[in-house]
Amino acid sequence: MATVRNAHTAWVGDLPTGAGQVTLDSSGLGTFDVTWKARSEAAEGKTSPEELIAAAHSSCFAMAFSNELSTAGHAAEYVNTSAAVTFVPGTGITTSHLTLAAKIPGISQEEFDTIANGAKAGCPVSAALGGVEITLEATLEA
Repeated sequence: MATVRNAHTAWVGDLPTGAGQVTLDSSGLGTFDVTWKARSEAAEGKTSPEELIAAAHSSCFAMAFSNELSTAGHAAEYVNTSAAVTFVPGTGITTSHLTLAAKIPGISQEEFDTIANGAKAGCPVSAALGGVEITLEATLEA
C-alpha cells in the first residue's frame, strides 16, 4: 500500500532576506525555521532543505541496511548512520555522503561491505537522489 507524507512551508520576503517555516504535517512533530542564510552559510538554529534531506537519507539507509542484514540472517548490536548533504549555491545539491558504523557479531568484512553497498543502492531516498553523487563510508566495529 502506498503512503503519502506531507509537509508545508510558509515563506515571507525575497530569497536573501526572507524567512520561512517548514511544518511536518504528517507526523505533527514540529515547525522549523528556514532561511537562505541557513541554507548557504551557517545554520544558526535554523534548518535547510539539505538538512531535511540528510535526515531522510540517513534514516532510510539505516532501515534499508537493517532489512538487508536481517534478510542475510544477521542481527546488529547497533547501527549508527549519518548523511552529509552538500549544497553549492548556484549549482544545487551535489553529494550525499553516508556514514555507517555497526557492530554485528559473526559477519565477515566482505559480507558487511556487500550488505552496506546493497542498502545504499536499495534505499528509496538514494533512488530519489539519482542525480547526486552518493558515497558511503562503512565501518564494522569489533
